[in-house]
Order: sequence, then C-alpha cells, then structure tokens
Amino acid sequence: MTDLLNRVSNTDCVKLCHRVVDGLCGREPPRREDYGATWSLQEWLQLLDFLTALFRLAVGSNISDEEVLTKLSDVNHAEAVLSVLRARQEEIRHALLDRTNSISSATLQDFDWQLKLALSSDKISSLNTPLLSLSLDVRENGALRPVAMEMSREELSALISSLEAANKVVLQLK
Repeated sequence: MTDLLNRVSNTDCVKLCHRVVDGLCGREPPRREDYGATWSLQEWLQLLDFLTALFRLAVGSNISDEEVLTKLSDVNHAEAVLSVLRARQEEIRHALLDRTNSISSATLQDFDWQLKLALSSDKISSLNTPLLSLSLDVRENGALRPVAMEMSREELSALISSLEAANKVVLQLK
C-alpha cells in the first residue's frame, strides 16, 4: 500500500496529505480528478483509506513518531507525511472529538454515473455486460466523503429497491 505514495514527488505528497486532513476535518477532501493519471480508482481509494486510517490512528491512539515511521517504512516520503501529521495534529484531534460527540448523519451531496461495458477474457458469455459506475459525495458529520461503486444490472435493481423502501419509510415518518 505504501508504495503508492512513492509515485508522487515529495511536494505532491505533502499537498495530498494536507488535503486528506482537510477531508478529515470536514473541509474539501482531495479530488480523484487531480490524481487520475497517477493512480487507478481502486488504488486511489486504497490510498485514501490508508492515509485517513493512519492519521486517525496516530492522533486517536497518540502513537509516537517512531511508530508512524515504522508504518511508513516503505514510503520515500515518510518524513513528509509525518511533518503533515505533526503540523495538523490538533486539528485532527478536534475533528475526531467532534465526530464522536455528534450524532451520526449522512446526506447525499452530489452524484455522477457512467455506463460501461465489462469485457472479460475468461468467460465469453459475460462479454458486453453493462455495468453502472456510480460516484457519490456523501456528507457525514460535516465531512465530505467520496463513495464509488460499480454495479451490474441486478445489483442496481437491488439498490433501487432498497432506496425506494427507504423513501417510503421517510415519507411515513413525515
């Protein structure tokens, strides 16, 4: 996982880490569009999850700088990540405290969709299978969090059914 950070310069690593912290603190997180040429969608999501978990663990569990560097042993920019952590530690701590003290609520902020055709070399019968690529921006406890999904027709039908059922419940509560 940590080798993904080695694909960017030290300066870009610092910028990315600051944007991840911004996302943790309820401000605008880093955008995939800015790094699309560097990482695939799956790599991007893994990297964001890794950095977010690292910052939460480091501040929430108050681990030492040496432990952080140990977790980043394969990263060329470990010192850069640690410098962002040190500089923004109090902001992260306040964001984590605010998150635990507030009631969890999530609202959909924006969405985007694309239709793709899945090509498979191992199963001829599954060629030309339509897939929906759905990107959601969800605001949860004040923080904007991107969520990306790829669904087949059956999965999409199940999602729509679930959303319709949830909508009926919400309408009954009003």
